[in-house]
Amino acid sequence: MSRIDRILCPVDFSDVSMHAIDCAVALAGWYGARITALHAFHPHGDAPAGDVERLQLQIAQTFRGAYSCGIAVDVDVQVGRPVSVILDCADRLPADVIVLGTHGAGGFQHLVLGSVTEKVLRQARCPVFTVPPPRLQATSALPFKRLVCAVDFSPTSDLAVHLASSLAEEAAAHLTLVHVLEWPWHEPPAPAFEELPPEQAVQLASFRRQREADAALQLDRFCEGLRSPCRPVVRIAHGKPYAELLRIVGEEHADLLVLGVHGRNALDLAVLGSTANQVVRRATCPVLTVRTTGHAEHVE
Repeated sequence: MSRIDRILCPVDFSDVSMHAIDCAVALAGWYGARITALHAFHPHGDAPAGDVERLQLQIAQTFRGAYSCGIAVDVDVQVGRPVSVILDCADRLPADVIVLGTHGAGGFQHLVLGSVTEKVLRQARCPVFTVPPPRLQATSALPFKRLVCAVDFSPTSDLAVHLASSLAEEAAAHLTLVHVLEWPWHEPPAPAFEELPPEQAVQLASFRRQREADAALQLDRFCEGLRSPCRPVVRIAHGKPYAELLRIVGEEHADLLVLGVHGRNALDLAVLGSTANQVVRRATCPVLTVRTTGHAEHVE
């Protein structure tokens, strides 16, 4: 999926949610996409019709900037558990991407395990665009000018690269592809080869060079397969993938990080320490996670 035609933007009227709206409107403007603005609430008893109408008007007001730019916005207010409502609506549209904000916990971790955003992130079948609170966005700004995309050569990584390339082309942005080589030791610093037996040091150095060369060749092939007129920059890093990706986001002053999520079930992102989990929890810019269709399962 390299085009975005339908954007689902859940709204809860918080400051974080309002910032996510800005990102959704920017995406819609680049692609000529339609936005569905969704609000879900779970009141005690039946929801009076007047409450629904009031909420619809309030949501429409928050998107007045989109209307003024000629962007089509559909307003949808539903009663139910927010996670279920969001996921069901995403499937029904169907949405090409869900754009929603992450929420802070006393200024500490802005993605809380068990939160609506965290559950949507690991259960949605479509890409999810998570937007951290403005106070935590140390590197990013609108419009996007610098994108970073993680590449691990998996099928979902391929989807992520093509979507990142499409975004870079639409936004006239600079794109950097990053592959991280992970070793059984912590880096940096690199192991001290002089402290190893000579034969092992030579073998290890040769192995590292070969892996770097293989990764560089695969990255070049990724670039050759892209239709974008602008060739991305490629970088190879060493260390823990999430730590290196976040470091490069900082160095590049990235406005968006794109990465593929792959695995066997809906708990992929719930595994503490997984790359996607750590990146989204710590990122200082919005993160777009991409998965292959059908990997996630809707569970409460």
